[in-house]
Amino acid sequence: MAPRDLLATHLVSTMPLPESSYTDIAPGLRICRVLNGMWQVSGAHGRIDPASALPAMLRHHDAGFTTWDLADHYGPAEDFIGAFRVMLAKVRGQEALDRVQALTKWVPRPGPMPPSVVEKAIDTSLRRMRVDTLDMLQFHWWDYDDPSYLEALNHLKALIERKKIKHLALTNFDTEHVERILDHSVPVVSNQVQYSIVDQRPAERMAPLLARRGMHVLAYGTLCGGLLSERYLGRPEPSYADLDTASLQKYKRMVGAWGGWNLLQELLAALDEIAQKHGTSIANVATRYVLDQQAVAGVIVGVRLGVNDHFQDNARVFSFSLDGDDISRIEEVTAKSNDLLRIIGDCGDEYRR
Repeated sequence: MAPRDLLATHLVSTMPLPESSYTDIAPGLRICRVLNGMWQVSGAHGRIDPASALPAMLRHHDAGFTTWDLADHYGPAEDFIGAFRVMLAKVRGQEALDRVQALTKWVPRPGPMPPSVVEKAIDTSLRRMRVDTLDMLQFHWWDYDDPSYLEALNHLKALIERKKIKHLALTNFDTEHVERILDHSVPVVSNQVQYSIVDQRPAERMAPLLARRGMHVLAYGTLCGGLLSERYLGRPEPSYADLDTASLQKYKRMVGAWGGWNLLQELLAALDEIAQKHGTSIANVATRYVLDQQAVAGVIVGVRLGVNDHFQDNARVFSFSLDGDDISRIEEVTAKSNDLLRIIGDCGDEYRR
C-alpha cells in the first residue's frame, strides 16, 4: 500500500485548534502550547511500532498538535521525525511540512567540548531528522563542576550563526546556572523543567528569572506520568510493580516526597470537581493550571504513538479557563504538601543528587 493510501486509513475528523493554542517562543518559532512528547519512544515505555507511529503522528499534526519534543537519546525519536517529514511532504505537501516544529535535545557526557565534538553531535541530529537546520536545540549538562558546558554553549552559538541551529535552549538547568549562562551572552530562549500541580518548584525561582530575562518555561511531568487522571481517582495505592511505565514509577516517587498517596487522592478529587464543572477531564485541568503559570510557553504531554491517542481530549485544554474558585480549591490541597524545593532542591537537582 502506498504511503498516501496507508495514512488515509488513519484520518480522524477534528476541529482546528483556536489561535490561543499557539505562541511565539522565539522570532520565527511559533509552537503549539501542548507539545507532543516523544520520551515514550525511548524504550522505557514499551516498544513502539513505526508502522503505527507514523500514522499516529499525522493524526496529531492534522488535529493542530504540530510541535514535537524529542532528544538525541530518546531511542528512534529523531528518526521518527525524519521519516514523518518525508511522509508528510508526500501526503500533505510543503505547506503542511512548514507547520512542523521539532525541538530536539543534546545530552552529552561531561568532558572537553571542542568544536568538532559539538558539531558532530548536531550533524547527527540533522541527518536523523532530515533537515538542514534544527528548529531548536535544547542543551542538558549533568555536572556543574565541569565548566565545559559554557564551552559547548559557545560552540552551539556559533552553529546558530552558521544556520545549523535556529534557536538554542536549555533543559533541566537550575536557576543559578541559567543566569550564569545568560550573563555569558548565550542566546537561550527557554528552559525545559518539571512543572506540575504536584511539583511547583519552578514558580519559586526559575519562572521569575525567565520572565525578567524574556525567556520561557517548557514544562514536562505536568500529568505526573498519568497519575493526574481519572484512572487513579479513588484507587488504592499501587506498588511499583503495578506501574507499567518508567514515567509512572518516577512520578510515584515524586508524589511520595510531595505528600503521599492520600494527599494525591485529595488532589484528584478536587481536580475531578473542577473538571466536571467545566465539562472536561482531570488531565485537562492539570494542564490548564500549568499553562497559566508565569513564563510557561508550553506543556509537554507524552504520546504513546500507535498505542493510545489523546489529542482529542488534549484539545479541550483550550476550551475553558480556571476561575478564582478553581484556583482556591487546588491551593487548598497543595497547601498541605511538603516543600519540594527544600526536599529536592531547585529545578533539575533531582538529576544531580
